[in-house]
Amino acid sequence: MATAPKQAKGWRYGWLFAAVWLFYLAENVKALLEQPDMWWRNIGLVAVALFAATYLYVVSLSRHVRREQLLGSGSFTVQAWAGVLGMLALFAVQIPGAGAHALTCLVYVAAFAMVSLPLQFAIPLAAVLVALAEALPATVPGWSDNGYGLAVLLGSLATWGIRLAWDRQHRLVDAQKELSDLAVQNERARIAGDLHDILGHSLTVVAVKAELAQRLLDVDVERARKELADLESLARDALSDVRSTAMGVRGISLPGEIAAAREALAAANVEAELPGAADEVPSRNRELFAWTIREAVTNIVRHSKAKHAFVRLGPGSVEVIDDGVGCLAPGSPDGQGLSGLRRRADALGATLTVGGRDDQQGFRIRVEVPS
Repeated sequence: MATAPKQAKGWRYGWLFAAVWLFYLAENVKALLEQPDMWWRNIGLVAVALFAATYLYVVSLSRHVRREQLLGSGSFTVQAWAGVLGMLALFAVQIPGAGAHALTCLVYVAAFAMVSLPLQFAIPLAAVLVALAEALPATVPGWSDNGYGLAVLLGSLATWGIRLAWDRQHRLVDAQKELSDLAVQNERARIAGDLHDILGHSLTVVAVKAELAQRLLDVDVERARKELADLESLARDALSDVRSTAMGVRGISLPGEIAAAREALAAANVEAELPGAADEVPSRNRELFAWTIREAVTNIVRHSKAKHAFVRLGPGSVEVIDDGVGCLAPGSPDGQGLSGLRRRADALGATLTVGGRDDQQGFRIRVEVPS
């Protein structure tokens, strides 16, 4: 709704801008008023008025057509041709009464054609009008050359420059819109990936701990209570992480993920061998390695049915392997979690390797960052 007043305001200013240039038609009016033949004088004055009205209408209309129409497609091209031909006809009607002064009209016709018609038609038409404005004073007795050809040429070039500026502006707006749409798509993909990684990991651990707590209720009530308390803490942490992701301030800690992996694997009865510290890992690699451990451990707990898991961590690489059955089939596409991990690895120029173990049954995820 807010665009309607803006368009109306733009039309009003465009109309005024076009109307200012009609001042030069005063030369036609003056010549017609001095015409002794009343018939041609009145016909000419009506033609000047209609010419001015037609010019104002088509110019104001052209300011609101889409860029594609200005470049030659759409119904506006038909209207533009109608305006050009109509103005040429009204120019011809003025000739008997105004004589050479009617040539002023060709400046308006050429200028409008250069901003409204397809260039393959506008440029030849402008050239013909320049030639006509030069030829008529030289061939019609009594007509004087007052520089009409030069005026038509300059008017054509000026409006061609305006057309090019409009086109560049529209292309810039289109490019900005495409960039904006791409940024929105990337942000949606980031949020979707983060939510999958966060909720996939958290809900997997919640499910494992809930199952463990249910089994412990009959044999170890105190430990069952501890597992239930952990469930509450996990749920609150997951909720906090979701909120942080939505706000774009989500962070992740490599030591924290190592500790979380140890707890999740223990709850799933998976014997784990994990690094005790992450001090040797450069800060620029820590976030990627943390996401790698989170995704790998989530897959182990959820899919692998593994009994043992190993996390090997170095300054430039992290590797998580297990002895389960969670190996992807050769050539199968990545899931949502691995796709997100691959995007993060690509952003750092790292290499993500996913597949089965060479020595025995199991699955391996390895990320290596070039030194």
